[in-house]
Order: sequence, then C-alpha cells, then structure tokens
Amino acid sequence: MPELKESPNTSHRFIDFASVLASSVHDMKNGLCLLIQAIENLSNRLHEKDMEEASELAQIHYEASRLNSNLLQMLALYRVEKDILPLNIDEYYLDELLEELLAKNYIYIDSRRINVDFEVEEDLAWYFDYDLVANLLNDIFVNALRYCKSNIIVKASTDEDQLRIEIADDGQGYPEKMLKTQLIDPADIDLTESRTGLGLYFAKLIAATHEQSGKAGNIKLQNGGQLNGSVFTLTLP
Repeated sequence: MPELKESPNTSHRFIDFASVLASSVHDMKNGLCLLIQAIENLSNRLHEKDMEEASELAQIHYEASRLNSNLLQMLALYRVEKDILPLNIDEYYLDELLEELLAKNYIYIDSRRINVDFEVEEDLAWYFDYDLVANLLNDIFVNALRYCKSNIIVKASTDEDQLRIEIADDGQGYPEKMLKTQLIDPADIDLTESRTGLGLYFAKLIAATHEQSGKAGNIKLQNGGQLNGSVFTLTLP
C-alpha cells in the first residue's frame, strides 16, 4: 500500500508519490504482460498465413517488451532505494535461462532474421536470483537486438570460480562516453541519448546484490570481441 505521510504545514496526510508510482508501475507491468501475450498469439496466426502485417506486429512486440523491461527496472530501483529488494537465490541451469531469453524475443528475431548463437558450458548451473538476472539479461539482449546488424553471440562459462555471461553483437559498439564512465554513478545517465544507460545502471545494481565470500557481482562494457561490436559481460560469484 502507498505510504501515508504527515504534512509539516497542515494536519492532513498525503500519499508518498514514490510509493504511488511504484504501485502504478506494478499495475502497468501486469497489463503489458497481458498485451505482450496477446501480441504473441496474434503474431503466430499471422505468421502462419504469411501476412506482411506480421513484420509490423513484431516491431510492436519489441517495443512492448522494452517498455515492460523499463517498468521492471523502475520497480527494482524503487525497491533498492527503499532497501526492500527481495533476493531469492537458488540453483538454475544456464541453458534453460538462455532458452527463455530466446523464446521471449523470437518474434523480433525471426522478423529481422537475426542469427543468435549460444555457447554454454555443458551442464552449467549456478546460484542466483532468477527473476532479477533474467530481467537484467533480457534488457541487455533486447538492446543487442536493436543495435546489431544481423548477429549476436551469447556465452556462459565459469572463470576463476565465478559465472561469466557475455552478450556480444555486430553493431557499432557502445558510445565512447559510456565506456569511459562504466556508469559508476546515476549522474552518468544521459536521458537525451538514444542509449541512456539506465538499463546498464540497473544491471550494475542487480549484479552487486549477488555476494558470496566477500565477492560481489559486476558488469563490464567493451567494444570488439568476436563480432567487433558491443560486448556486455556479467560476472557473478
């Protein structure tokens, strides 16, 4: 429930705006999930009939998914600020996590004829919060779909007793400003840019919430890699 606060100048109480916003975001997110599901069902029917409208619907699905991801980020950031972000750590297989990533975005992938390759260490499983990490990776993956030319590689492996997940594309790469700041501070977020950096700031927060034996998760941005484009790396202890 939204938090009620006492006004310093009157005897009336008012609702905390941040709490109202968080509650509204939660409702919008649920509505968007239903919309996305309806789009997927309609897209499947159109695709079977080989209709040109299927391509336009794929773009709508992409934008709806991106909005849903943004709402999830807003809700998580609110919970971080209020120190009420729940962590549900359990063991999960990486191939299943990445298969879900592909399934969520298959309409847009198929429409743009993007080639996505997975390189996952055999029987790789790790302990993490599935929802938070899945949302983090989906946001990065969606941006890779947006900025790539035609190819994406997703890798999952272990390195020095840590989980390493890498998403690389063949686009133009991260802007130089973003590479220099690595989004250490919220002040680095530029809402005037096409790549605001909000998703990366969210990724940094979520990664850092995963701690073990004195080590915390982290993210890294770079350009180059196998596809000579953007390379995002998530490391979890």
